[in-house]
Amino acid sequence: MRHTFWPLRLAVALLAATAMSGCSSDTIVYRDRAPFNIPADSATGYLGYYNIAARQTTCGNCHVDYQRSWKDTKHASAFATLRTSMTPQITKDTLCAGCHSVNGNGNATETARVGYMKVRDSSYMDVQCESCHGPGLKHVEGVGNATVIRPLPKLSMTGKGTCGDCHSGTHQPFAEEWEQSNHANVNASRASNASCQGCHEGRGALAKWGVKANFAEKDNPTAYVAITCAVCHDPHGSPNSAQLRFPITTTDPERNLCIKCHMRVAEPTVTSSSPHAPQGAVLLGMGGWRPPGFAYDTARIFGSHATEKNPKLCAGCHVGRFTGTDKANGEFSFQATGHLMRPVPCLDAAGKPTGSKTCAYTTTARSWQTCAASGCHANAAAAANAFTTIRSRMKFYTDQLWTDLNGNGSMQASPTDGGLLPTLRQSKPTEWSTTDQVITPAEGAEFNARLCGEYGQSNADNSKGIHNPFLCEALLISTISYLRTYYALPATAQATLPHGPIGGEFNRNMVVTGTSPK
Repeated sequence: MRHTFWPLRLAVALLAATAMSGCSSDTIVYRDRAPFNIPADSATGYLGYYNIAARQTTCGNCHVDYQRSWKDTKHASAFATLRTSMTPQITKDTLCAGCHSVNGNGNATETARVGYMKVRDSSYMDVQCESCHGPGLKHVEGVGNATVIRPLPKLSMTGKGTCGDCHSGTHQPFAEEWEQSNHANVNASRASNASCQGCHEGRGALAKWGVKANFAEKDNPTAYVAITCAVCHDPHGSPNSAQLRFPITTTDPERNLCIKCHMRVAEPTVTSSSPHAPQGAVLLGMGGWRPPGFAYDTARIFGSHATEKNPKLCAGCHVGRFTGTDKANGEFSFQATGHLMRPVPCLDAAGKPTGSKTCAYTTTARSWQTCAASGCHANAAAAANAFTTIRSRMKFYTDQLWTDLNGNGSMQASPTDGGLLPTLRQSKPTEWSTTDQVITPAEGAEFNARLCGEYGQSNADNSKGIHNPFLCEALLISTISYLRTYYALPATAQATLPHGPIGGEFNRNMVVTGTSPK
């Protein structure tokens, strides 16, 4: 078989000379170099590098685009990193090489004692294609045959043969933290729903984004996959930081990796007055129902979390990496990767972030690292105080609209629930019709209360107003005023907020206690 597309060619000169006859004949025969080398670990079929010096993978001879983008990733220099970063006292090839070379980690091979871990050959250095896809010898031998073997990687994070084979443990606990995040949860009803799976199922998200990658689970319709590593990160490399499929610094909702999903229902619809994943819209100052005459001073966005001080936007707060040290000796204790996806995670006794969501919002119970390191807050105490202030103010406003007295998350008429909306629901229940194709002020007001308050709805903003306190306060003040005027509701006594709207006291980190500011 002649492979005319291979980049390297060998010229072999065969000289036949017959001195006795005085005649000679020169014949030059050109032959293509074979597209793959005989593997160092031939028993298991791991090919490794085709050209070690050029870091040209065997797979990259055909898959040129993947070779080009992969070569710029940290995986492509993993072994060099190992050699330069570890101390001479550590036997690197024994302790660490398994995650810095081609072997059974990351793919379907039953044991890691293959490739570099079996034959210490330099062709297996670095994290190459076969680290995820498995051995490629049978694949290249079968090229051109009708039954070519396609070694497909796993998109899921279940069992062995995933990113977690290496990206786990004390120093890199990405997998352990991810498993405790909501990204690891799969809801079958949403994963199977065509209108939901674009954000609630891994393969659905990639399809929605136009990613045509192939995975082992692709042809199994019920093998639902969570939002795993390879959904957000492109294993083949990308121009974005951390091999992310889309940038995290852009304010374009169609391009920002997080906001592409976390910006679904940011305004009420004719059939629903509940928000659904509106975080991006709130952060960027776009969300909420706008009462007639509503005016929002966009210049005051400076105090929200979408400023130049937080260029990574969502990831700037929700993916905070830091190193823990032992208080007694100051030595390394643990690494936090931020893949719990929580801006202020609960801590265990050693100061390590945990999957708990119920601890107190104090500087001892939670980590405020991302807040204090951003340049917006002087320290953890200042950030915690600002959080308490904003949360109290949001409660003060939303309680006027709706107090969920029985705590069931469903708005019911007064006296079951309290506030302006339950009172209105008692006298004018038709304002919440789902068939009139109209968004009434009552429905808009409920949407804003849910958007900025705390009512136990899993798909609401759930930031307690923190994503954009200026927008939330402006929306709630305007909503309360318009609701009273539109429905001619009687005025009631209200507590007075100090210092006017959010701004000065938020930036001064004023502490407010109680259910409403004094």
